[in-house]
Amino acid sequence: MSIDPAVSAAASTVPFDEGTRGVLPRAAFPGVAAVFVVFLAASSVPSPLYPIYQRQWHFSAWVLTVVFALYVVGLLGSLLVVGGLSDHLGRRPVLAAAIALETVALVLFLAAGNVLVLAAARVVQGVATGAATTTLSATLVDLEPPHAPGRAGVVTSVTPLTGLALGALGSGALVEFAPAPTRLVYALLLGAMASAAAVTALLPETSPRRPGAVASLRPRAALPAHLRADIVPLVPAMIASWALAGLFLSLGPSVAAQLFGLHSRLIGGVVVTLLAGTGALAIAVLRSRSAASLLAPSSALLGLGVLIALAGITADLVWLAALGTVVAGVGFGASVLATFGTFARIAEPHERSAVFASANIVNYLGNSVPAVLGGIAVTALGLRTATEIYAAAIVVIVFAAFLLRLNQLRARRRAVTAPGT
Repeated sequence: MSIDPAVSAAASTVPFDEGTRGVLPRAAFPGVAAVFVVFLAASSVPSPLYPIYQRQWHFSAWVLTVVFALYVVGLLGSLLVVGGLSDHLGRRPVLAAAIALETVALVLFLAAGNVLVLAAARVVQGVATGAATTTLSATLVDLEPPHAPGRAGVVTSVTPLTGLALGALGSGALVEFAPAPTRLVYALLLGAMASAAAVTALLPETSPRRPGAVASLRPRAALPAHLRADIVPLVPAMIASWALAGLFLSLGPSVAAQLFGLHSRLIGGVVVTLLAGTGALAIAVLRSRSAASLLAPSSALLGLGVLIALAGITADLVWLAALGTVVAGVGFGASVLATFGTFARIAEPHERSAVFASANIVNYLGNSVPAVLGGIAVTALGLRTATEIYAAAIVVIVFAAFLLRLNQLRARRRAVTAPGT
């Protein structure tokens, strides 16, 4: 579930050298994009399976959300530590290592017989996904065709949400209609990883080796003082967006099954797809809009969608909850585009890496911590009450984001119209 905005922002500044096209001259760019989708799809595959694991191994909702959060811990640690490693060792070696780690994670999923092995698989998968997404984003920039400037930026924004949607939907379908629900999907993913390894072997190396690999492993995160006025108003929107994604990826299938009586595992995948898939479509449609023009509307749509979904849950109306999810999905995608676009605009090239590391910290803490707290609340208060409280909290945070953005716009208008300016 990772978007590498630092790379995306730099897409138009990295020159494309036709001479770097190697074994896959025409298929390199779409091949890398396909590998990107596979990694993110693998990360969302467990979501429709969580209720099955929970029933088989008899663990509580808070344990389920901890397992979900452990993936984020591995992902965040990987982003911060090895995010720039491919700039020094080359794209292909780092991507190959990420594929090998993902393969280990899939084997652990296949062999899992208890929640401890499941948790270990999620941690390893998080590390692999973090290493892969940063490298894949950089490779897309390297391979961007000269006749399509900005294509890499769009792909690195759309691909993660597309992968999340396809992984959850495919997993739900296999669980519902195919045998061995907790095994087959991982076996198929192992085959997909073998294909990813083949694509990687055929790719040209677009980043020559250079010194500094060890130094690049030092985590870097910063929030320069001169950027805080622009960044602080974004934080509530970032937290709300990714907290909502965390709720859907961890507890969404359980809400569908237990509150609406929709016990089909396919529905568990559809729940995630409605949010992530709609978000991906929103990014594709709105990609030409300026980030500044999307900040307030994205918060409004996100809050409105959550309120509609909450009304659907309260009234036991599936169609209303689904409608709210779609509206929230549009707000989610627009928020991702707006916040990362703003970071790309205000951060200078020499500070982008550290600034975007800070953005990733905010996003993934917002993705994991509320989900764990929601799991604890489910155990203590029940699924319905906990979900209603979670949704209401997101609405409050979104409202704060909306007010902060309006205040920011008013302050800028006053500064423009002030005498002597």
